[in-house]
Amino acid sequence: MSQADLRTAARRRFHRPSPSLGAMPDALSTLRSSVDRLVDLVSPLDDAAIAEQAYPSEWTIADVLSHLGSGAVIMHRSVDDALAGTTTPGHFNQGIWDDWNAKSPRAKVDDSLAADAALVARLDAVSPEDRARFRSSLGPFDLDWDTFVGLRVNEHLLHEWDVAVTLDPTAVLAPDGAAFVVDNLGLVGRFAAKPSGDPGTITIGTTDPERSFAVTLRADAVSFTPADGAGQPDASMPAESLVRLVYGRLDPDHTPPTVAVPAATIDRLRAVFPGF
Repeated sequence: MSQADLRTAARRRFHRPSPSLGAMPDALSTLRSSVDRLVDLVSPLDDAAIAEQAYPSEWTIADVLSHLGSGAVIMHRSVDDALAGTTTPGHFNQGIWDDWNAKSPRAKVDDSLAADAALVARLDAVSPEDRARFRSSLGPFDLDWDTFVGLRVNEHLLHEWDVAVTLDPTAVLAPDGAAFVVDNLGLVGRFAAKPSGDPGTITIGTTDPERSFAVTLRADAVSFTPADGAGQPDASMPAESLVRLVYGRLDPDHTPPTVAVPAATIDRLRAVFPGF
């Protein structure tokens, strides 16, 4: 398949009309959909294509897949250890990263798709009883099952886009993923935000789905919280654009015309959410 064909396929997949969302999708089905889309995106790519620079300037497409694949292996181990009541050895993660860094670009892609599928199968096999008792630590955070899986959804969706936008510069986040992640932005929004400029509050309203958030700026901290939605927001944008904003992926070249934000406000928000 030629690069032109790949770009056409990406446009079809990432520019479908948003479906009626109804009930919000659950974490596992959303993750499975993102995994399936990534397979569709990268499976046709030849060795030259996977060596192209992805959205993160320091990574190729193969590197993005390596990041997701190593993360899948680490998360798989975390699930096993959490349910067994054991602690993952401190050196385990570094060993996995070293292993994946040493892989060839083709192995990074192929092994990542396999690791992704294995992780989804492992998560799907966890019983309701085990999900209810599940706890896992991430730095200072104690994660329950929903938060644990939800963070993987967030990560996978954004890195899926990192690949999609390489094939089609106008790609946006998939509607089901954006609908899920916009309701799971609190932890990431607080972690990613950097104080910038004078104190104040910027309210943001989203569409597809409709949500409202308040970004409260202080000299030494930023809070990112749901808002009541009353009154005219300072900024209006699709939910997928807000997700990308919080993850530092709403630069001027990748901001759709549906983002209705004064120039000074969007510049300030980009400074608050520089990405990570």
